[in-house]
Amino acid sequence: MEWKKVESEIRDEASSLGYKARFGAGLPRVSDGSLMFVQHMISKFNRNGDSSRLAVVLNGSPLFTGSAGGGESEIRRWIIENDWLEAIVALPTDMFYNTGIATYIWIITNQKTAQRKGKVQLINAVDLHTPMRKSLGSKRKQISDEQIADITRTFGEFAAGERCKIFDNQDFGYQRITVERPLKLNFQASDERIENLQQARPFTKLKDQQQAAIISAIKTLNQDHRYNNREVFIKALKAAFKAAGVESQIKIGAPLLKTLWQALSEKDDSAETCLIQSGANKGKPEADSELRDYENVPLKEAIDDYFKREVLPHVADAWIDHDKTKTGYEIPFNRHFYQYVPPRSLEEIDADLDKVSAEIMQMLQEVHV
Repeated sequence: MEWKKVESEIRDEASSLGYKARFGAGLPRVSDGSLMFVQHMISKFNRNGDSSRLAVVLNGSPLFTGSAGGGESEIRRWIIENDWLEAIVALPTDMFYNTGIATYIWIITNQKTAQRKGKVQLINAVDLHTPMRKSLGSKRKQISDEQIADITRTFGEFAAGERCKIFDNQDFGYQRITVERPLKLNFQASDERIENLQQARPFTKLKDQQQAAIISAIKTLNQDHRYNNREVFIKALKAAFKAAGVESQIKIGAPLLKTLWQALSEKDDSAETCLIQSGANKGKPEADSELRDYENVPLKEAIDDYFKREVLPHVADAWIDHDKTKTGYEIPFNRHFYQYVPPRSLEEIDADLDKVSAEIMQMLQEVHV
């Protein structure tokens, strides 16, 4: 359900009115407004203490689409943390005229019973269907009255079983942590790296005489020496510029200096960690953006415990940038009802291949005849 035609009006309402209107929790992608429609329906709930309940059929995307902090995740978080999500029922495929995709009924209420508070019920009804005598487009299945009664009974009993699982609200939440690793570089004034510098865009914007002066000064350094410490290399670079009088022709500011040491460097795990050179975090390890990774930590688990168990044994020099941690929610429905199906044996596969090969050979012989 795409909502681009009304995008400006929706965004104006969300930004100006927030939770006073319909879309305070967030906005999904423009290409899929399913969760926006859910917010609209929730806005119609009774606010005078009376209970309200809604049921809406959605595809699988609203269950998990969107990362922590994004629109879809924030809407799921809003619904679940307010304890409104009562149950989700997975329907059989091929239930609707114009699509054969998987669909789910979301049951949302603002007055859960005491038994259901803080809980979400998932019901797997994908196998409860009967074939239609005549297909209607993609619709080839229907749910009989007996099967509807079975699903209703499962919902009402609120008891875990083969088709039904009960979860705490927090089971669907996670914290997305940013795992950083240190930037480690070596530096060298070799011809090859000087050639890299000559192709760097900021350097190419300098005047020819300025470029020549900088390169001439760099070549005064020992081209065979490899520096494993960025601070030491930068000091040597500045000393070379001072001795050659480069700053009389051009001011070597921080942006240009960064271009120079980046072009003359390469990744090296054996080098010393580069340290942040300015700001509030001066002196702390600088993160290598290319080594940055992310982990989803279950909301019920302590981040530090997870990090020590799952990350540090593999990358001992890693750390967490806690300022970037975000809370997200997703409902991995199929994962909770996954049943392992062992692959066929090699003997069975070989037998099928031999049978198909024989059939192909027979068909070729008939063509030649």
